[in-house]
Amino acid sequence: MTKTSGGAIARGVAPLAVWLALRLVPVPSGLGLAAWHYFAVFAAAIAALMLTRLPGGAVGLVAVSLITVLRYVDADPTRSIAWALGSFSDTTVWLTFGAFLFAIGYRQSGLGRRIALNLVRLLGRRTLGLGYAIALSDLALAPGTPSNTARSGGTIFPIVRQIPPLYGSEPGATAQRIGTYVMWTAFASTAVTSSMFITALVPNAAALALARQTLGLEMSWTRFTLGFAPAGALLLLLVPLLTCALARPSVPEGDATVEWAAAELARMGPVSRTEWTMTLLVLVAIGLWVTGSNPRIALPLVGSNFIHPTAVVLLIASAMWLLRVVSWDDLVGDREAWSVFLYFAMVLTLADGLNRTGFIAWFAGRATGPLQGVDPRLATAMLLALFFWSHYLFASITSHALAVLPVVLGVARGIPGVDGPVLALLCIYSLGLMGVISPYATGCAPIYAASGYIGRARFWLLGMCFGTIYFVALVGIVWPWLAWELG
Repeated sequence: MTKTSGGAIARGVAPLAVWLALRLVPVPSGLGLAAWHYFAVFAAAIAALMLTRLPGGAVGLVAVSLITVLRYVDADPTRSIAWALGSFSDTTVWLTFGAFLFAIGYRQSGLGRRIALNLVRLLGRRTLGLGYAIALSDLALAPGTPSNTARSGGTIFPIVRQIPPLYGSEPGATAQRIGTYVMWTAFASTAVTSSMFITALVPNAAALALARQTLGLEMSWTRFTLGFAPAGALLLLLVPLLTCALARPSVPEGDATVEWAAAELARMGPVSRTEWTMTLLVLVAIGLWVTGSNPRIALPLVGSNFIHPTAVVLLIASAMWLLRVVSWDDLVGDREAWSVFLYFAMVLTLADGLNRTGFIAWFAGRATGPLQGVDPRLATAMLLALFFWSHYLFASITSHALAVLPVVLGVARGIPGVDGPVLALLCIYSLGLMGVISPYATGCAPIYAASGYIGRARFWLLGMCFGTIYFVALVGIVWPWLAWELG
C-alpha cells in the first residue's frame, strides 16, 4: 500500500471514528440523548467535508437521511421527513442555484472573457493598471457568479496565466518579474469581491439563512451590498497597490499585454448577438436587484414595489433560455449548479437541526460563562476574531460557516449588550475575505497556489498579511458602518 492510498484510507475512516467516539462518550449533563446523537452525525459530516474528497452534497444527503430515519430531530416520522426536505423551499438555496444558472450565460456567451480581455487591453500597459484590470474584471463578474472557483479559477486565471510569459516571467527564478504580482492580485481581489454581493459566493447566502434561523435577520440584496461597499471599494483600490509593494514586480510598463489582449479580442471577433443579449440581461438583473428591494420605487407590470432577489435570478435564467443565450441542455446539464443546489439544501438542514435539538442553546450556555461581565464590544471583537482566524482549520468556507457561525451567534445571544445582527453580518462579510489566508482556504486557492508563481512560504506570508488587513477593515470600517446603518 502506498503512502498516498494509506492517507486516503485514514481520511476516509476519520469521519466514522469521529461519529463512533462521540456515540461512546456519555451524554453531557443538560443535553438530551437525541441531541447528542444528532451532534455525533453532524460532527462526522463536518469531518467528511474537511478531510475527504467525497461530494459535499452526497455527504449531506447521507447525514440528513440517517438523522431522518433515526428521528433525532422529531420522533414523528411525518414531521421528521418534513424537516429533512424543508430547506429545498428556502429562498436562499434557490437564489444561489439560480445565480449558478446565470453564470452559465457568462461562460457560454463569451461575455465574461470579453470583459476581462477588454479591461486588460485598456489598463494593461502599466503593471499597476494591469492589476486594476484584473480586480475590475472579477468585480464585473461577481454579482452573477456565486463561485470564486468558477469566476476567478475558471475565467480570470486562464487569462492572467498567459500574461507573465509575455515578459519572460515563468514559474521559478523569474516568477517575481510580474507573475507573482499578477497571480496574487487576482487571488486577493476575488476574496474581496466574494464579500461584496450575496450572489458572489455560495456561503454568503447559506450564512444569511443561518442568521435568519437564529436571529430572524432579514437582508435584501441591495442592503447587503451597501453594508460592505465602503470597505469593499477601499480594499479593491488597495489590493493592486499593496501587492505591488510586497511582490515588487520588475516590469513597470510595456505593450506586450495590451497587444496580446487585442489579438485575443480580434480572434473572438465582433460582439455577438448572444453577448449583447447577456449584457442586457445582466443590467436588467442588477436593476431589479436594486429597485425591486426599494419600497420607494414602483415597478411596472408587477403590481408591487418588491421583487424577491431569488425571483430575479430565476427570471433571468428563464430569459437566457428563451432568448437562446443558453440551451435547455446547458441549464439542466450543469452538474456544478445541481450539485451546489443539493449541497446547500443539505447543509442548511443540518445546521437547522442543531437549533431544533437544542444543542446550540446548550453549548452557548456553557460557553458564555467566561465572557460574562466582558465589555460587549470586546466580546464582539473576540467572537469575530475566533470566527475569522479559525478558518485556518477549514478547507471549505461553507463547512466553516455551517460549523462555527451557529455556535458564535448562539454564544453572542447569551452575552448582554452584544448586537447579534451586527456580529452576524460581520461574520458573513468575513467569509469571502478569509479565503485569502491559506492555499486551501477557498475553492480557487489551490489553483493559484499550484501556478508556480507564488512560492509556498510566500503564499502563507502574503495570506497572513492580507488576512490581517482584511480583518482590520472589518473591525475598523464595516463594524462602525453597520452599527450606524442598522442603528
